[in-house]
Amino acid sequence: MARYVVIGGGIVGLATAHRITLDYPDATVTVLEKEPRVAAHQTGHNSGVIHAGVYYRPGSLKATMCRSGQASMLEFCAEHGIAARVTGKLIVATDSAELPRLRALHERSLANGLPVTLLDGDRAREYEPHVAAVEALHVASTGIVDYAEVCRVLADLVVKVGGEVRLGVRVTGLRRDGATTVVQTTSGDVVADRLVNCAGLHSDRIARLAGLSPDARIIPFRGEYFELREDRRDLVNGLIYPVPDPQFPFLGVHLTRMVDGSVHAGPNAVLALAREGYGWSRIRPRDVVDEVAWPGLWRLARRHWAYGLTEVRRSLSRTRFAASLARLVPELTTADIVPSGAGVRAQAIRADGALVDDFLIERAPGQVHVLNAPSPAATSSLEIARHIVAQFDE
Repeated sequence: MARYVVIGGGIVGLATAHRITLDYPDATVTVLEKEPRVAAHQTGHNSGVIHAGVYYRPGSLKATMCRSGQASMLEFCAEHGIAARVTGKLIVATDSAELPRLRALHERSLANGLPVTLLDGDRAREYEPHVAAVEALHVASTGIVDYAEVCRVLADLVVKVGGEVRLGVRVTGLRRDGATTVVQTTSGDVVADRLVNCAGLHSDRIARLAGLSPDARIIPFRGEYFELREDRRDLVNGLIYPVPDPQFPFLGVHLTRMVDGSVHAGPNAVLALAREGYGWSRIRPRDVVDEVAWPGLWRLARRHWAYGLTEVRRSLSRTRFAASLARLVPELTTADIVPSGAGVRAQAIRADGALVDDFLIERAPGQVHVLNAPSPAATSSLEIARHIVAQFDE
């Protein structure tokens, strides 16, 4: 009877544990999560979008897993009574300079087999009456869900068939003992025949504990959110996104109607000073040293310093944040938004300053390490889990 240990109680770790119980019902499965609850970090702080796969290079893991993941996530939610809606979204060109990029996204979406339609401004306003649009791309299959609730259900399913989800247990070391891996934790050793590292913001550190030398380092970027006042939620029906600039690494602030009817705005993207740095005051010296010692961060900063400065200014000014939103919905003002928390994105950066743009998974004897799982990882989590478990079969 194989003993599986999964490090990390976010959506990828829990989806993997659940997949193991389905594929190997005789195996024992233990999930180790250092926080007192599941989905405590990236999974519980994202915008809840079920992505369609518009932005991703055709044929990439992101593109293929996102499209199949969108379908499997909706099916999972329907099966387990989790609230989820297919809302569609608009990607909005607010001036003519953005039209070539919007049309390139249209071509990429078609190559990915997605149900998308280019709209003129008048037709865009049939979906979102308050939007400013020269043209827009309507993506019919985009949806919304509460991923923290998905995690709670996944954890319950694992436990129901005899698995364990151990909360408040931190991994402190890993060592090989013959064909097994001994996972040293704050509550004692756990022996694994097969180990899966889904530690998110700490995934590279877990890999190094296992003796690997990843060529990418996790650099944390904080994304700050506002939400619309309740009496202004009627300005947004679904999801409204800007046209991303491929020169820059992030999508830009956008508007998302959540499953509870609230409308979130954001996130921006600023360098966090702790791997769990949800505010400017959260500084962890070890994490700062890790960041500044990594040459990839400096090389990235040299290329994108102006973009980064814009993001910092927006972080420090509600007026600037509101002005970015007003490009999409001109009626929005500073008075219409209130703070709504933050999330931290685990971004893997190579030593040459290149962002790791796709899922990054490395193998070692008896181990699989998920070293980069950016958006759309939550959307794709059930498919990523299949892929991870298949690594052991290979």
